[in-house]
Amino acid sequence: MIAFVGLGNVGDRYARTKHNFGFWVVDEIARRKNLSFRPGRGDYVYAESPSEGGILLVKPTSGMNVSGVPVNHIRRESAINLSNLNVIVDDVDLPLGTMRIRPRGGDGCHRGLESIIYHLESTDFPRVRIGIGTDEQMRPAEAYVLKPFRKRDEPLALEMVQCGADGVEGILINGLEKTMTNFNRLNI
Repeated sequence: MIAFVGLGNVGDRYARTKHNFGFWVVDEIARRKNLSFRPGRGDYVYAESPSEGGILLVKPTSGMNVSGVPVNHIRRESAINLSNLNVIVDDVDLPLGTMRIRPRGGDGCHRGLESIIYHLESTDFPRVRIGIGTDEQMRPAEAYVLKPFRKRDEPLALEMVQCGADGVEGILINGLEKTMTNFNRLNI
């Protein structure tokens, strides 16, 4: 089984904020595959499909900064190998229109990734990082990520949701290495 965990914050207050990019991408994948989310046995919702060797889409509902608790629960419950636990996150240090896929790495000062690394006790899981940086004042990052995109940036943000979902499909079809080659050069 391969899992794709989109990070974000639940609730109407956060639904349109930049920090929910991971949620948006897994929602798009679920839409493409005609899957519906249902409550998990912890602080998360999930959708799954037996096709393509088994796909699990997950959205932690615990809050961004404690995402590691439900992610670790899902990993143990579903016996998912870390190399098949793909985490999709926003990245304030990458410009909007870019994406970076990596097989492992640090937290990049992202609190959700920090929590996951802490609870998994490992950095050896793939991540799909989607840039949200614009020419706005981005510091403090905590304030910037909890705002919606400006009207003029929304079309590119929506295009990047599609690119993120395309990247996930690339991982499923072509594997991580080839998808990295194709998408890490992406700069719309």
